[in-house]
Amino acid sequence: MNRDNKTRAIDDLKLEVIPRQEHGISRKDISENALKVLYRLNKAGFEAYLVGGGVRDLLLNKQPKDFDIATNATPEEVRKLFRNCRLVGRRFRLAHILFGRDVIEVATFRGHHGADKGDKSASQSNDGMLLRDNVYGTIDEDAERRDFTVNALYYNIDDFSVRDYAGGVEDLKNRVIRLIGDPETRYREDPVRMLRAVRFAAKLDMQINEATAAPIPALAHLLRDIPAARLFEESLKLLQSGNGLDTYRLLRDYNLFSPLFPILDEHFTEDRSSKCEKMLELVLKSTDDRVANDQRINPAFMYAAMLWYPLETRAEEIAFESGLSYYDAFMVAANDILDEQVKSIAIPRRFTAMIRDIWQLQLRLSRRSGNRAYKLLEQNKFRAAFDFLEMRGKIEGGQLEELATWWDDFQRANRDDRHDMVQVLNKASAAKKTRRRRKTKPRSRKPKPKSNTES
Repeated sequence: MNRDNKTRAIDDLKLEVIPRQEHGISRKDISENALKVLYRLNKAGFEAYLVGGGVRDLLLNKQPKDFDIATNATPEEVRKLFRNCRLVGRRFRLAHILFGRDVIEVATFRGHHGADKGDKSASQSNDGMLLRDNVYGTIDEDAERRDFTVNALYYNIDDFSVRDYAGGVEDLKNRVIRLIGDPETRYREDPVRMLRAVRFAAKLDMQINEATAAPIPALAHLLRDIPAARLFEESLKLLQSGNGLDTYRLLRDYNLFSPLFPILDEHFTEDRSSKCEKMLELVLKSTDDRVANDQRINPAFMYAAMLWYPLETRAEEIAFESGLSYYDAFMVAANDILDEQVKSIAIPRRFTAMIRDIWQLQLRLSRRSGNRAYKLLEQNKFRAAFDFLEMRGKIEGGQLEELATWWDDFQRANRDDRHDMVQVLNKASAAKKTRRRRKTKPRSRKPKPKSNTES
């Protein structure tokens, strides 16, 4: 296996055109909507290519999740061709062609940044990060601007050939993720490329080329400068695309996890065996299984599980320092933890509300006597809260595991059996109250004997 430590220097890029008969991509594997866009652009006299991950996945005999298109038409020219088009993005100006829920993304070929500092179409920070990138160019320049060799692949709708600019087909065969250009420069241009390297390695079961991997641990801190809203989207791609557990482990290996979840740092151990780390492994494995089985997943559940042990610790600290009841301290801590986390990953409010519901139900699930069990079962977020309780039981055992088993039995039971289960709890609760009253009942005092002088 070719795992040499070289990168593909931009000056070394050599175009290889692979004719239709020598590659395995068929139009029947490309979405009908993507073909419509490709054909209309081509018919209007523009160059039109399926590009990047769509081509890569088709060559690997995988079904692409998205079909992205590159063209020499500007975003405004694309919009004139498609009534169902909207232009998005300021940092990267793109055209989105809407077919109901299906969105075909069309990007204009990117060119090289000019030396003109007054050019408002492109700008960089002092650290080299691209703040705006709307310099348009040719397909050759666009290929040089791509991040990884396996993404510098273009399927030409005009003659059905594949244009390979950076040896991407060879790297696909050798299962190597390799950056185009100098790694440190490319990472400084866009630190999210470090996350993408890890994501592709986990998703495609490939090795990151040595030179590509080497600068990552030292540059991981650059992710702290990425907008929190963008990192939220990246976190979903990393952890909820079906390879979350492998991706998480690679993120830890390359120091990339801490910039995303700094609040978890103090809960990590050298051997990765803390309760917090066990929960991370458990929830990400569960998420991967659900994706594999085409079951619904919700980011709120994942974040609730990931942040649970920092929440518990914070609640105990607040209760001890302030004298608040544990419940009140818990609610204050929940707000604190979420406020801290959204600084690095901007979890939307619709998810933070559900996270709070799942957390709050953890305190209520132990209260089952009377009609409480029935009412809890009717709660909107009960199922998510129960699934999380079950995970906590697997990690901590003891009473938590017994509680999870009780709720599992209660859900499966018929009406009469549920009634019997609650009656057992009611009797136990009544007995406990009786014992408590007996302990606290004051001793009865014997009446004083009457004095002989009293009448």
